[in-house]
Amino acid sequence: MTSTNLKIAIDGSAGSAAPYEQLRAQIADRARSGKLPAGFKLPTVRGLAEELGLAANTVAKAYRALEADGVIETRGRNGTFVAAAEGASREAASAAQAYAERAHRLGLTQAEAVEAATEALRARYAAAK
Repeated sequence: MTSTNLKIAIDGSAGSAAPYEQLRAQIADRARSGKLPAGFKLPTVRGLAEELGLAANTVAKAYRALEADGVIETRGRNGTFVAAAEGASREAASAAQAYAERAHRLGLTQAEAVEAATEALRARYAAAK
């Protein structure tokens, strides 16, 4: 059983770790290595369960363990995301997510949103010199 989006593979053979533990470990490893960057939106519990051929409770258990470890964070109806590793990084990722959502609501294209953010950063860091 393999997830195409996350490149997660679950070994169902005898003697292998429990499926929820395999899932937890693989997502944690990918998040810590940067293969899943901070802010990456994870599939829904049901979606990933279907993709991997697992029970939804198995995926939910892995997600709960990952959230308890600070690897992922649930943002209500917005979904589940890879959390930033440290406090400042986590806050910056949250601010970036809020900016992206606001820029989208305002009807900006991705290029326009990136340009606006780049100009704001350029002005702020130039003023700090």
